[in-house]
Amino acid sequence: MADRSRKNAAPTIRARVVRTERLTPHMIRVVCGGPAVSDFRHNGFTDCYVKVLFPVPGVRYPEPFDLDAVKESLPREQWPRLRSYTVRQHDPAAGELTLDVVVHGDVGLSGPWAAGARPGDEVLLRGPGGSYAPRADVDHHLLAGDESALPAIAASLEALPAGARATVCLLVHDRAEHQALPTKGSVDLRWLHRAEGDDLVADVRALDLGEGTVQAFVHGEAGAVRDLRGHLLRERGLDRDLLSISGYWRRGRTDEVWRAEKRTFME
Repeated sequence: MADRSRKNAAPTIRARVVRTERLTPHMIRVVCGGPAVSDFRHNGFTDCYVKVLFPVPGVRYPEPFDLDAVKESLPREQWPRLRSYTVRQHDPAAGELTLDVVVHGDVGLSGPWAAGARPGDEVLLRGPGGSYAPRADVDHHLLAGDESALPAIAASLEALPAGARATVCLLVHDRAEHQALPTKGSVDLRWLHRAEGDDLVADVRALDLGEGTVQAFVHGEAGAVRDLRGHLLRERGLDRDLLSISGYWRRGRTDEVWRAEKRTFME
């Protein structure tokens, strides 16, 4: 049984930082490359993600690195920390995989990593995961979230069929965080600004989505996401099978604490 589980586990990809780019004051693009990235198999979902593994300082890990073996041989406090990031772009021909990372100064783990990343730095990745892509057989698409969901929303907009109707609500700090979001769809793009007191939940509640079936992607801060989940399911009567919703993070919680609480909080 253990051997079958190991065989089916997602492999760890050893990549290197190729280049970085500051897209906005709080968003840094990290492009990863290397031979292993050329073998990466994108799963076709627009919220396709990988987990970045951050080794615990001072811990010596067995080589070749194997996360499953690490979990079997080392205590939990020595396991690498994991952070999930959307694959913003994947270019198998160039052997490049692009991650857009939210940065809030020296706060957190992955933000400072992205800010300090330099070409040649090793990056350990694991994946892919994901489950959402815009469907062609619905009347309207709703995409709502904050900065943490922006990369997946941007990838989804690029994948919209020509003329597909969509409403996008994005909560960011201020106008400096706006990005160009190319799409072939017919999109009502609504930038909301936290610095001006805008509220994602209130904005979505006030939307007129028209008649017909709606597919929704709602991701970001867990409190807002939970409120919108109830609104979309109970008040708007959306089909549960057409709703992709997840709290990527929770205010006042570390990522590790949030993962432990997530299942019960979102119920």
